[in-house]
Amino acid sequence: MTKFSYSDYLSQFRNAGSKRSRVLSLLRGDGRRGDGQSDGASETEEVGPLVFAIRRGDVEAFNDLATSSSHSLLKENKDGWIPLHYAAYCGQTECLKTLLKVHPGSIDKRTLQEQTALLLAVSCEHLSCVRCLLESGADPDICSNNKETPLYKACTMENVDMVNLILSYGASVNQRCAQSWTALHEAVSRNNIEICEILIRAGATINPANTYSITPLIVAAQKGHMKASRYLIGKGADVNMQTCDGMTALHEANKNSHKRVVALLLANNADANKPTNLGLLPLHIAAQYGHHEIVSMLIPVTSRAILRHSWISPLHLAAEHNRHTVAAVLLKTGADVNATLAHSHSIQYADQRATALYFAIANGSTKTAEVLLNAGASLSLDPVSPLLMAVRQGCISTVSLLLERGANVNTRIPSHPTTFPALVALCMDNLPLLKLLLNNGCDADSCFSCTYGRAPHPHLRSSVSNGYVLQDESMLPLNCNEPPERATQFCEWISTPVMSKWAGPVIDLLLEHVGHVQLCNMLTQLLHSRDEWHIIKRKTLSPRPLLHLCRLRIRTQMGRERLSSIMSLPLPDRLIKYLNLDDGL
Repeated sequence: MTKFSYSDYLSQFRNAGSKRSRVLSLLRGDGRRGDGQSDGASETEEVGPLVFAIRRGDVEAFNDLATSSSHSLLKENKDGWIPLHYAAYCGQTECLKTLLKVHPGSIDKRTLQEQTALLLAVSCEHLSCVRCLLESGADPDICSNNKETPLYKACTMENVDMVNLILSYGASVNQRCAQSWTALHEAVSRNNIEICEILIRAGATINPANTYSITPLIVAAQKGHMKASRYLIGKGADVNMQTCDGMTALHEANKNSHKRVVALLLANNADANKPTNLGLLPLHIAAQYGHHEIVSMLIPVTSRAILRHSWISPLHLAAEHNRHTVAAVLLKTGADVNATLAHSHSIQYADQRATALYFAIANGSTKTAEVLLNAGASLSLDPVSPLLMAVRQGCISTVSLLLERGANVNTRIPSHPTTFPALVALCMDNLPLLKLLLNNGCDADSCFSCTYGRAPHPHLRSSVSNGYVLQDESMLPLNCNEPPERATQFCEWISTPVMSKWAGPVIDLLLEHVGHVQLCNMLTQLLHSRDEWHIIKRKTLSPRPLLHLCRLRIRTQMGRERLSSIMSLPLPDRLIKYLNLDDGL
């Protein structure tokens, strides 16, 4: 925009007479609209008197300036705005008329953002300006750089009069905006049935699919708009159209827990057995997102045969996302608690998990795991024991639950054989969890059984020679890879750099659960490495107390399967603690 100084202005308007004081006042303006909104000029930009006159709505001063300096009517500011854009933006209809009379060809001139005066007037809901521009021949279908048309913008503003006016001047009702969104999409997204009706009367397509194949009905279902959904269905919208990823309106309503829309769609022949590109039915989606009431609605209309042939069951998804209420509903209506993941998908996991129970435990869903176990979930269908995963997670409540249900406390990792229980290696520095496992029959004696005994041990290495791999990790990975030829011993594992700092406390806890044992050379050196661990070594040099040996004998006679019932025995508390190794002996 041309910059004017006071001397330039006074020279230009020497004969302006009484108007001079008014224009000088305009020149001292703050450059803002009366409603406090800024326009296309920056706040610090010095603008010309024409724009000041437009902003103040001083038509008389504007006409005088326009007459005497018509060359400035097409001058652009840094954003590509000319006075015509300001007049439309500020709602100055009379100024618009003057500008269009002088330069009628500028009516569709665009800013740097591709905005026309018509689009600016619609955006600010200046109906009289919109009418003036349309009557003067403004093109109603020119869109901005983000593909917004005046009609689309009027729908966004939910201005019924504006929508009617723009359509009356021949605006294309099906013109695509950003991502191929139409005016009908926008009206539906705002649940405005009145505007939907106007658009459809004007010829709007009922099932226009955008870039992602999303139709207006799918938009209504996503947002839970009952009025819009019912209206579109009544107008013949296809309830089973799918997006580019295979989602239908029913999938979207399930996902967002819109129960009333789900019921409406089902009542109007929505197909509950139409899968997405990933093979997921609406029931899968409802289970994944934990909408148990919708799950109950979908179960009667979902084909059990199709579910059986799905690569994953809704129960798996409920378990994975800790939807214990959904899991209970599914089980109550006949879902197979021991259904397994399709092999083609199971092998995509390193541990080749297969059951809903394993999914629940792997994702920390203790409550769901309990629901599944109560329904008869098997602990032996996964290549890797669910107990191993629970210990890896460090969740004592889940571990306790699995031990109560008979999980094998001495289970092994298929890909990493050890001469001691793998659960010990997975406990890391979690001594309370290790104690829980030992109290429930974890084989502590095997931790002190070493091939080399008191003789020097081979140098530790991380290599694959002879098929032997010793991990420098604190926890062995849970996978189903080909196992090495030789099993790892406890002394080798506890001597790794990560675990050696915990050697003393771990060995001390293990000694509480064994009788007479002899430490191998590597464990002895390990306990020698810290002064505070010498007392632990002395435990192995003197005979163990008779009381301790007796209770170990009693526990052996009870058998590992019965150890979890010690706490419920009708015995004095002191004796219970004694048998449960809680008395400090």
